[in-house]
This record gives sequence, C-alpha cells and structure tokens, in this order.
Amino acid sequence: MQERTRFIEDWLAGGSQNMAALCRLYQISRKTGHKWTARFREAGLEGLEERSHAAHAQPLRIPEELERAVVEARRAHPSWGPKKLKAWLEQREPATLWPAASTIGEALKRAGLVRPRRRRRRLSGEASPLRNPQGANQVWTVDYKGQFRTGDGVMCYPLTVVDGHSRYLLDCAAHPRPGGREARASLERLFRERGLPETMRSDNGSPFASTGAGRLSRLSAWWLKLGLAVERIDPGKPQQNGRHERMHRTLKAETARPPAATARRQQERFDGFRAEYNQERPHESLGQKPPATQYEASQRRYPQKLEDPEYPGHWERRRVRSDGGVKFQGRTRFLSEALAGELVGWVEVAEDIWQIWFGPAEVAIFDADAGEIWPLGKNG
Repeated sequence: MQERTRFIEDWLAGGSQNMAALCRLYQISRKTGHKWTARFREAGLEGLEERSHAAHAQPLRIPEELERAVVEARRAHPSWGPKKLKAWLEQREPATLWPAASTIGEALKRAGLVRPRRRRRRLSGEASPLRNPQGANQVWTVDYKGQFRTGDGVMCYPLTVVDGHSRYLLDCAAHPRPGGREARASLERLFRERGLPETMRSDNGSPFASTGAGRLSRLSAWWLKLGLAVERIDPGKPQQNGRHERMHRTLKAETARPPAATARRQQERFDGFRAEYNQERPHESLGQKPPATQYEASQRRYPQKLEDPEYPGHWERRRVRSDGGVKFQGRTRFLSEALAGELVGWVEVAEDIWQIWFGPAEVAIFDADAGEIWPLGKNG
C-alpha cells in the first residue's frame, strides 16, 4: 500500500507526463500503472486497497437441496465417485435435473468428502492372450481376496467370482482357509444355481493351480472334467485381471474396514455388498448401468454325473492312482496327485515320445527311451 501511495504521489507531481519511465522506476508494467491511477481517480487513496480475488459468481454452485441430496448419496455410498452418484440419482429421480459430474465433484469437495487419489505406478509388459468376453458366462474370474481376522479372531478368506462381461458379482463367500475343498463347495453351489461358464480364469496360486503336470490342481482338473476351458493370468500380472482387482478394492473398503465382529456378520456384510454392487451400483463401462441389467444365467446346466473324458480310439488310456502314479509299459511312474482317480490319454507323436492328455489339456510328455514323465508347465 505504501508503494502504491508513493507511485500516485509521483504521478501527481508530474510523472503523468512520462508514465513509461515512472513504471520502470517502480518496476511495474504500464498496464498496472494505468490500473492504479484509474482506481485513484475513481475512489481516491481507498481505491488502492487490496481487493478480494474471490469470484463474484460461483457457476458450479448448485441449489442447496440438490447439494444436500448429493452429499447424502455420497455418505450412503462412500466409495462412489461423481459419475456413479449422478447415474444413481438419475435412476432414482429421473424428473430432477441433476448437475454435471464435475459439479457434483465440487460439491463433494466443499463437504470434505473427497480425498486426493494416490497415484499408482503403471506396470509395463505385454499381457498373455486372454479371451475378451462378448457375452455373459463366457468367462468367469475367480480369486481369493487377501485374508483378515474378524472381531472374534477368526480368519476370513473371501472367495469371489465375477462374470467377466457384465461385472456381475456371482459370489462372495467367507472361507476360514483358501482351500480347494472350500472353493469347490462354493463353486459347485454356484454352478447349480447359475449354470456353467465357458471359461474359468484365475491366477497361478493355490488352490487354482499348481507347479505339477499342466499346472493343474484338483480344482482346475475338476473344471476341465466339467468341459470348461481354463485360463491363467501371467505370474505377477494382476492387471490382466484388472476388473476383478478393482472390485476387490471396493469390497475391502466397504466391508472390511473395520472387519465385522464375527464371521457370520462378515458374511452378512458380503451379501449386502453383493446385492448393492449388482442391483444398484452404476458401472461406467456398462453405460452407468448396474451389472444385473447385463447378466443372465447360463443355459449350460451342471451335470448330474461327471463322465470320464473321451479320447480318440487309437490312444492308450490309463487311470491315475490315488498317489498320483500311473502304470504304463509295465512300470508305475508319478504323474500328478491333482489327477488322482482320473482317466488320462496317451498318444505316441514320435518314436518313444508320448503326449499325455487330460481331456482337452496336454499335461505331460513321456520319454519311453529314458523312462521318464516330464510334466508340462512345471516351471511356468
């Protein structure tokens, strides 16, 4: 303020004859010099006071009743962003003219309901060729969400199954351990209720895969016997199952922070989350529609009885023993415990070289000259 006052005094004393030189003396632009003299002419020395830079109007401000509704919706759905909230509000009250998503975002900021998003480093690398589902039940993805303890100290491992096309959360089951028996029980119930998918996709961990023949576990061997294709994402590449991973982050935020008091209460939270996720939550990739609008049960029914795989007539057939061994050419050799009790097919593809198949999947090579079975996929 003192500098501005001295500038005006010098200007009144004759500096007006050379505004450019006066502005150079005070190290300001001529535009600023003319601004201060104009304010002085208009209001005297009071016109030189610092003025507020706040906008005279707030074009993104919405009516109080709409802002209140937006804030209430966000508090009811704390993980939903402006786009989802807008779509959900429009579905519930289509006659109301709701503001743009950016305006809703400003309202959430004013209410203190927005936290800065932590930037995640993108992972590089080419993805394996995985099927891109174009319809419901073409690909189901399955995974165990990271474990935690409920309030009573019981371990909880949520098993989640998602339809890859519609994002429909088919199941979220609280298991006490990440076991193949527990996973099969949940999936068998789901197959009976929803029918069979064409493909099951998982990571390479237990109980979905192993380091043995064909990387098969008992669970994935069961999938093959049901006539399902088996896909696995590349090791260390969870982004290949990105839709499932994003759902897991939302699931954890809304149901396990903090965990429920008991495992039973935790399952009730999972059930409530699944109902809202499927029936109400808008998904941007679905045109802001909930998954239930895009999903329908599969027409492939779960069989009453599982039959052995069929092999061409010229193939050899052997039943795998309970210890994973299989007898061929008069000697028992180890193949895979995951295939215990299953019928495998053998076909000679070169002199003393045999391929070993379980249904549609090649699982090992038998070198008759060396007398050895070499599992496929053991190291990757």
